Amino acid sequence: MLTKVSERKMHVIRWIIVIGWLLLILSLFYDPITENWTNSNNLFSPFRDSLRCVLVQGQCLSEKPYPIGARVFWGMVIPSAIAILLVFGHETWRRICPLYFLSQIPRALGLKPLFNIEKNRWLVQNHFYLQFALLFIGLNSRILFINSARLVLGIFLLSVILLAITVVFLYGGRSWCHYVCPFGIVQIVFTGPKGLLGSNASSAMPGMITQSMCRTVDAKTGEETSACIGCKSACFDIDAEKAYWQDLRTPGRKLVQYGYLGLVISYFVYYRLYAGNFDYYFSGAWTHEENQLATLWKPGFYLFEQAINIPKIAAVPLTFFIGVTITYWICRKFEKLFTAYLKRKQPQISYQQVLHRFFSLCTFLAFNCFFIYGGRPEIIRLPNSLQLLFNAVVVFVSAFWIIKAWNHSEEKYNKDSLAHSFRRQIEKLPVDISSLINQRSLNDLTSDELFLLASVIPKYRDKERWQIYKSIFEDGLSKSNFTAEISLQSLSEIRMHLGLNEEAHYSILSQIAQEKPELLYKTQYQTKSSQTKESSTNHNEKYSEADQPTIIRRKRY
Repeated sequence: MLTKVSERKMHVIRWIIVIGWLLLILSLFYDPITENWTNSNNLFSPFRDSLRCVLVQGQCLSEKPYPIGARVFWGMVIPSAIAILLVFGHETWRRICPLYFLSQIPRALGLKPLFNIEKNRWLVQNHFYLQFALLFIGLNSRILFINSARLVLGIFLLSVILLAITVVFLYGGRSWCHYVCPFGIVQIVFTGPKGLLGSNASSAMPGMITQSMCRTVDAKTGEETSACIGCKSACFDIDAEKAYWQDLRTPGRKLVQYGYLGLVISYFVYYRLYAGNFDYYFSGAWTHEENQLATLWKPGFYLFEQAINIPKIAAVPLTFFIGVTITYWICRKFEKLFTAYLKRKQPQISYQQVLHRFFSLCTFLAFNCFFIYGGRPEIIRLPNSLQLLFNAVVVFVSAFWIIKAWNHSEEKYNKDSLAHSFRRQIEKLPVDISSLINQRSLNDLTSDELFLLASVIPKYRDKERWQIYKSIFEDGLSKSNFTAEISLQSLSEIRMHLGLNEEAHYSILSQIAQEKPELLYKTQYQTKSSQTKESSTNHNEKYSEADQPTIIRRKRY
C-alpha cells in the first residue's frame, strides 16, 4: 500500500518509528515517569490498573504500580505489526520496520558485504527451519525470562538489533529479513499470496521499483533508484506473490505454516496450564509480574488445583514441543482429507492449489486465535461495546482476506502477469481498440478477455506480431516470471492467439540472446553487478555460441 510513497517521506517516517522504538527500549532500563500512569488512584490515566486479585496457582499475584514499557511492547506493538501484515501486506511493514531500518546501518556507512549469501548453501536451503527454531526459542524465552523482566527485555531487543546489523554486514541486502529474522516467517504466514490491501507487483512496468524493494535516492538526480543486490531469488520484497508460489513446496514450508499455528495455540494455552485460570493471561499481569526469573524452578503446571512438580523452565518448552507436534500432525491429517475432498469436487485442481487453500485456512485460524484470544489483555480494558466491535472487525477482515486469497493460483498469477505485458503492447498498436470492446477500457478486461481480443483484432502485420511477442518475452524474463528453458510452455497461450509457431519462438529467443543477454544470463550479470555496482557496463558484453543456453543451441532457426 505504501509502494508509491516516496523514499524521502518513508525515511522520515522510519526515523520517527525508530526513535519511538529506541525510547521504548530506553524506558525498559530507566523509567521514572510511567509508573504513576498505572496507579489505580490516577483516575485520569487510560493505563491505570484496578490492582484486583489475579490468582496464580491458587494465590493472589502481588501487584503494584509499574512502568508500562513491556506492556506497550507486548500488548500494542506486536499485535499492531501482525494486523499490518494481514491488512496492508508485508510491503508496508517492511518499509516501516524499525529493525530493518537499523539493520541497514552497514549499507548507510558504505560498507560492502563480506560474503555472498548464495554461497552459504545451508542457510539458503534451510532458512525456514532456522527461522522457526529461533521463533520457538524466542517464545519460550518470552514466558521464561523476558515478558515482565524489563531489564532482560531491553538487553534482548538490543541484542537482536546488533545481530541484525551483523548479518547485513556479512551478507548485505535484506539477508537478515529473508534468512534469519524469526518474524520473517510470521510475515510469510499472515501475508499469504498478498495482503488485503497489498499492491500487485506483476502489473508493474519492467525496471520499476515495486512493493518494499530496496531503494535509495540518487544524490545527483534526486530520483529513487533500486538498491537491490540480488540477495534472494524470487524476492519477497520485489514480488511477494511470486515468492509465495515458488516457496510453497520448499523444505520447511509446512513446518512454518502448521508449526506457527501450533506455537500460537501453545503460547496462549500455557498461561492456563501454569496459572490454573485464564484471568492471569487476560489481566495482562504477566507483562509486569514481580520477580519473573524467580519462578523458573517453581512448578510449571497447575492442574485441578494441584501444582505439578515439573519446573517451569522445563514445562514451557515441553508445552511448546507437544503443542507444535500435535498441531503439525493434525494439520497433516486434515490436509490429506482436504486434498481428497477438493479432488472429488474439482478433479483438475493441482496439489499446489490445494496446499495454498489449506494454508490460507491455517492463516485465517491463526489470525483469529491471536486477536480474539491473544489480543485480549488490552482490548478487555475497553467498554463492552468497543470489545464487540473489535471482534467483529477481526472476523470481517480475516474473512475478507481468505475470500480474496481463496482463488489465487500460480497459473492465474502467471496469466495476469502476461496479460499486463500484453495490454501494454496492444496500447501501442495503431488500431482503434475501443470499437472492438464496446467502448470499454483495456484495463477493464480480464486476462482471458484480453487474450481473446488478440483473435478478433484485424490482421497484424508479421512485424507487429513478432514485436508484441518479443516485448512480452523480454518482460517475462526481466521479471523472472519464467526462464528461457520453460518459456516455450509459459508463452504457449499467447503464442497461439498471435498465430506464432515454435520456430518463431526460438528465433525470437535467439534475438534476445544477442541483443539483451543480461536477461538470459542473470547469474553472471548479478554477480558482476553486486561486485562492481556498475551493471550498466555489462549490457554490451557478448557471449560465444558455446555460452548460450542449451535450449537455443538445440533448436535455432
